[in-house]
Amino acid sequence: MTEPCDLSAVEARRLIGRKQLAPTELLESCIARIEAVDHAVNAMVERDYPGARRAAQAADTAVAHGEALGPLHGLPLGVKDLNDAAGLHTTFGSPIFRDNVVAADERLVAQVRAAGAVVLGKTNTPEFGAGANTRNAVYGVTGNPFDPMRSAAGSSGGSAVALATGMVPICTGSDTGGSLRNPASFSGIVGFRPTPGLIPSERRGLGWSNLPVVGPMARTVPDVCLLLSTMVGDDSRDPLATTVHGRTVQHPEHFARPTPMDLSGLRVALTPDFGFAPTERHIAEMFAEKTALFRNVFGRADDTTPDCSGADEAFEVLRSLGFLAGHLEKVRSRPDDVGPNVRANVEEGLGYTALDVARAQTLQTTLYRRWQDFFHDYDVILTPSITISPRPWRELYPAEIDGEPTRTYFHWLALAYAVTLPGHPAVSLPLGVDRHGMPFGLQIVGPRGGDAFVLSVAAELESLLAGDPRTARPVPDLARLQAAQPLSEMPGFLGFD
Repeated sequence: MTEPCDLSAVEARRLIGRKQLAPTELLESCIARIEAVDHAVNAMVERDYPGARRAAQAADTAVAHGEALGPLHGLPLGVKDLNDAAGLHTTFGSPIFRDNVVAADERLVAQVRAAGAVVLGKTNTPEFGAGANTRNAVYGVTGNPFDPMRSAAGSSGGSAVALATGMVPICTGSDTGGSLRNPASFSGIVGFRPTPGLIPSERRGLGWSNLPVVGPMARTVPDVCLLLSTMVGDDSRDPLATTVHGRTVQHPEHFARPTPMDLSGLRVALTPDFGFAPTERHIAEMFAEKTALFRNVFGRADDTTPDCSGADEAFEVLRSLGFLAGHLEKVRSRPDDVGPNVRANVEEGLGYTALDVARAQTLQTTLYRRWQDFFHDYDVILTPSITISPRPWRELYPAEIDGEPTRTYFHWLALAYAVTLPGHPAVSLPLGVDRHGMPFGLQIVGPRGGDAFVLSVAAELESLLAGDPRTARPVPDLARLQAAQPLSEMPGFLGFD
């Protein structure tokens, strides 16, 4: 029998609404799963069982009294440790904030809580979200649910692993260079990077930068849509929020469920590397093999890519601006409490000039306009979600791919940041496993502003491919995880060495 914690969010919410599943029953199932397997992966790093039980009991009472129920009523939620949740720590994975208990929810968490979600705890992240290997000096490393000695990617690594193992049905995440998409790919779940401003955020230090966004993570595309519908809205503190004179351009009901999609009418571009990303040969071959199984369903499927010239340079410079704005003072005043990735980005940023920044912004604008021309001829782009198969987490970042050195500690995320720069929405969809038995993710990139559209395409593909073991969402071996040695006992667990 399916455990309640393994139900999809959509199905669990349906059963709660029909009084066939109590929120307290669902919560206790999630807590039991955390207690059974989290020692092996270290995903749920702060647990608020008392608070969650009070909220779930209140949710039970609301159902019994016939009250109006929110779209997420009674669904346990994991909150990434970059997002504020009232009464819980937000450490950012940094010793500087080890004791930082926040008084109020940030907008994102307040929205999903108002929709009925039950905050169960905080999920692990790299220090300040830097890099895509979920390791830090506060909570330690998060292991991959398919092999705890391998990386869970990041920066939403804890959220991805919590979802893959059934600890919670929905999680928050964030993304600059792929932090929603990369861990989704490595753990076999769904992560969605929305159009900047669709989900407002008051937390971005550089309010006009389109690079960082917040977004939803879940096990299926309909679950992501359900969560997304509670996150969209307006907030005057975010200059990118999509409004016209106080009126929201987008409405939650547009995203609550995917629209049926006729794939035979789509014009699709397929590329393993966007013409520049350092994609591992193994991943490029897996991409070709897996897409060969279904590319015939599209009206047109071409092996081509938009011109991404200058993407590396533009992203490196523009990304460093965010680190200068957010972390320069920490590096100067408390260098011993800041990890190597953050220090490297701050030092890099200090070396750029105003001319470098102007050039980077010009390159980004040129790339954006090339992408718009490309999407005149194509509806979506398909790529691998990430350039490599999961490697051991002891490797802080890949210094080489297929023997070729990488440019930076985040160069291996180029398939993701190629999409970040022009600001297009993208989803990572699980597509079976690779030759090493590790999850393989398909990145589906939509047109400008096409958030609901690209999620509908992803949902149609998910449904089409679910019956084939070569392309269905993989599930980790929970019994193996339950019997595994605690990850905290492994050398190198805490910190960066």
